[in-house]
Formats: sequence, C-alpha cells, structure tokens
Amino acid sequence: QVHLVESGGGLVQSGGSLRLSCEASGRMFRYYIMGWYRQPPGNQRELVASITSDSSTNYADSVLGRFTISRDNAKNTVYLQMNSLKPEDTAVYYCKARWYGDFWGRGTQVTVSS
Repeated sequence: QVHLVESGGGLVQSGGSLRLSCEASGRMFRYYIMGWYRQPPGNQRELVASITSDSSTNYADSVLGRFTISRDNAKNTVYLQMNSLKPEDTAVYYCKARWYGDFWGRGTQVTVSS
C-alpha cells in the first residue's frame, strides 16, 4: 500500500504559476512510476505528466512546454511545476504511484481565473 498526499493547489490568475507536491509513503519510492492526472469539471480524468524511476518524463500535448514534472527521491516527493496557466487547466489534480498496482491521492483543486 502506498499513501499519497497532494498539496499546493489553489486559485491563480491566468498566466500565473503554481507548484504541486505529492509526498508518498514507502521505502521504495525511487522505483515508483509517478504521475499527475487531472479531472476537469464534468470530464474524465486525464494524464498530465509522468516520470519513471530513471526520471524519464512524458507530458500531455496540452501542457507541453508549460508544465514540468520532477521528483526528489530523498524526500519521497514528486512535483508538478505549472507555468502560464490557462482557465482550461482548472481541475482537481491527482497524484498516482505505480508500484505493484496503482495508488491514488485524494486530489488538490487548481482553479485558474480568466
């Protein structure tokens, strides 16, 4: 079982920035594949970005060049730096860990005002 706690969400104006954090439990964090997903109001959950154990990254086309995913294995934490935010980035953002199964955090709300 992996427990995940997201933080860093909030209200920001269009063009602004936020950094989300997700702290994970467990001594094997460095091997987890970590991902950030989001679920806009009335829509399905979608992948935003992922990072593997060797720090290879993958991004949704809609955030490429604006968002950066990174990890700090010493802190058991994965980050999502979000720049040039747009109203369409408004969503609940979830952290996911893949380690012999998929584990999800409870999410953090990001609201971008126009």
